[in-house]
Amino acid sequence: MTKLFATRLALVATMAMLVTPAISAQQGDEAPPPSKPGKPINNGDVLSGELNAMKVRDVKNGKRVPMYQITSEPRRLPAPNGLCNLETGPETFQLVTSSDAQATQLKSFVGKEISVKVDEIACASDAGQMSEAVITKWSLIKKQ
Repeated sequence: MTKLFATRLALVATMAMLVTPAISAQQGDEAPPPSKPGKPINNGDVLSGELNAMKVRDVKNGKRVPMYQITSEPRRLPAPNGLCNLETGPETFQLVTSSDAQATQLKSFVGKEISVKVDEIACASDAGQMSEAVITKWSLIKKQ
């Protein structure tokens, strides 16, 4: 009877030692504070970030064309777009080039920090778009 009691007591003591750190670790875990939405960006505002270039297939003729993208801090777009169904707002912005001159202008800044004046911006809506938001009208701001 004593041997059975000692075995059970040792088993209970071992289980208690294993379970106690796990319980205290669970109590110490706190959820990180919820992230706040980015600051708003409106038409006419300046967006700064690193310029990236990618080759994507053109929907119309199937050729590979360059696509330029700015990676920046999260931003909140004007209504009705807002956060583009994201927690903090878009962080990647596709620059739509309307001419070969704009594409040539951007090509020399790939991998560098640039600033653009945003004239027209919207959430990405087409399937296959690599960015979270699309800037369709913009102008490059020269750094002094």
